[in-house]
Amino acid sequence: MNKIFTMVGCLVMAPLALCAQTISSPDGALKVNLSVNADGTPQYSVVYKGREVIMNSPLGLTTSIGDFTKGLKQDKITDAKAVNGSYDLPNAKKAHFEFNAVEQTVSYSKEGKAAFNVTFHVDNNNVAFRYQMMPQRDRLACLVNSESTSFAMPEGTKTYLCPAMTPQTGFARTAPSYETYYEYGADMGKNGHGRGFTYPALFNVKYPAQGKVKKGEPVRPSDIWVMLCETNVDGNYCGGRLENKGNVYTIAYPEDTEFGGVGTSAPGIMLPGYTPWRTITVGETLAPVAETSIMWDLVTPRYKASQNYKYGRATWSWIIRMDASCNYKEQQEYIDFAAAMGYEYVLIDALWDSNIGYDNMKKLVAYAKTKNVGVYLWYNSNGYWNDAPQGPRGKMHRMLERRQEMAWLKEAGVKGLKIDFVGSDKQQTMQMYEDILIDANEYGLEIIFHGCTLPRGWERMFPNFISCEAVRASENLAFGQYDNDIEALAATIHPVLRNAVGNMDFGGSTLNKHYSKDNVHGKTRVTSDVYALATAVLFQTPVQNFAVAPNNLTDAPAWALDFMKAVPTCWKDMKFIDGVPGKYIVLARQALDGKWYVAGVNATKEPLKLNIDLPMFAAKQSVKLYLNNGVTDAKVSAKKNMTVTIPSNGGVVVM
Repeated sequence: MNKIFTMVGCLVMAPLALCAQTISSPDGALKVNLSVNADGTPQYSVVYKGREVIMNSPLGLTTSIGDFTKGLKQDKITDAKAVNGSYDLPNAKKAHFEFNAVEQTVSYSKEGKAAFNVTFHVDNNNVAFRYQMMPQRDRLACLVNSESTSFAMPEGTKTYLCPAMTPQTGFARTAPSYETYYEYGADMGKNGHGRGFTYPALFNVKYPAQGKVKKGEPVRPSDIWVMLCETNVDGNYCGGRLENKGNVYTIAYPEDTEFGGVGTSAPGIMLPGYTPWRTITVGETLAPVAETSIMWDLVTPRYKASQNYKYGRATWSWIIRMDASCNYKEQQEYIDFAAAMGYEYVLIDALWDSNIGYDNMKKLVAYAKTKNVGVYLWYNSNGYWNDAPQGPRGKMHRMLERRQEMAWLKEAGVKGLKIDFVGSDKQQTMQMYEDILIDANEYGLEIIFHGCTLPRGWERMFPNFISCEAVRASENLAFGQYDNDIEALAATIHPVLRNAVGNMDFGGSTLNKHYSKDNVHGKTRVTSDVYALATAVLFQTPVQNFAVAPNNLTDAPAWALDFMKAVPTCWKDMKFIDGVPGKYIVLARQALDGKWYVAGVNATKEPLKLNIDLPMFAAKQSVKLYLNNGVTDAKVSAKKNMTVTIPSNGGVVVM
């Protein structure tokens, strides 16, 4: 039986750390230490297997009804409570999750009045905490202007972070939308492009070697990986980001200029009221990070699904043929192509309202139905916060127009929507996301958001939610050669960071050599065909808009096309195998029928020889090996592994 350890005691010999407590995980390896400084500042630290991964860091809130960052007293801490649960989540990276954790709540007061509570949820690899702000006299609502909540990282920590974008910049003032380049193994002390970093955030903490070292072996440092994120964000709060000074990363709220300057950057809450959960995922390898379920363990569904939503593969013309392809003839061609591939959907992108029209779209949807292909339609989100000209415009931001449009979509037989240009983390924006999802569920519509924020537990909170982009995705491969040149580099981080915390609408896996209709002109793909197959497994979302094109029926290798016809988008299980962001990644996913797909890519400039552990296969089991632009029969070794050499910008798949 797991034991829960809680230490309570006042440290009279250390005036800067009064009334310290420790909350421990079920296995005792992960600990949260709590204290209050002499000036009344609550603080916490996190220790994993005896090594401090978050140093003493402040807790607290500044609100419209008072400053609750100092002058506080810790009143009590509840007894440790074991919490566990299990749930199915067919639209996430695994079909089933289970968790086992400890929860304790700490109460703080100021000047004799209750200020806030902090609940800590600790499992063997995750710490999560949230505030409950208490009423102050007759004040039953407030704005939360800022948090002092911080994460102080040990010296020498390396960072893997995505700089926040400047609001009201980029295409047609649509930023911020989480679409900047990641930094790989960077030093601390930078604040992104001056505005901090978006979630999720990954850190590599280095420690001297511990324990005995065998004679003749080098002394190697040990690594701890730490991921920061947040979950349970909806219309009741705003999304956050991180600002950096030195080795300290502090939670920051949206900027005033986001969302066209409309709405406050400070979220408003009823009292007593909760903040989102702040999450810290810790592991000696990247496995606990890639496989974490903390984003969904701490949330509950907001409503019941109105139907049994269907997932699958989709084609879309825009990524290869751009705006000019949004016409009746070419969309009919892509519907036929989807049918030939055995795909469930086709996505018809921007400008369909003007280039095809509503009446002809009904006919096109009816035609697709005869081919057993469902239709997704693109929409512009904008009302007043950007200048994006693509239509349909002005249909999704207000309830009356939105519900009228969704009634037409249901009548026409449309299955889902891709809604673009929703670039803000303000509470008002989160309310719009939530309202769109709730209304769409009433009309049986699945929703993909693009040019948008990060999903924060939404796969479980909103049953018709499919995915968010929130990444520098495939359209940039069509726009710039540099993105093609570093395509494999980006692929090494998404499965263990962005995709670790939520579904990712990337839209890749092209088999074209060039991003153009004739496959001759346009930006040049430098990655291999096997790389394209590998990312179909590495990148996860239950509805995948693949960048394959009708010309691939004749100009792509048959083995590659056959793989793309069969690759699933929903998974029973997943396992991190090996990898270092910026260099290479190997990940395994198990299909609902039990088959395992092990996929990897190499972003280094030289061929990479790897010995891949394959514990999900039987010893000497026969497998299909996709490598060096071909497929061969191979066998797993008696030790359940396989040695492969992955080309630079190439990939591998074992299935």
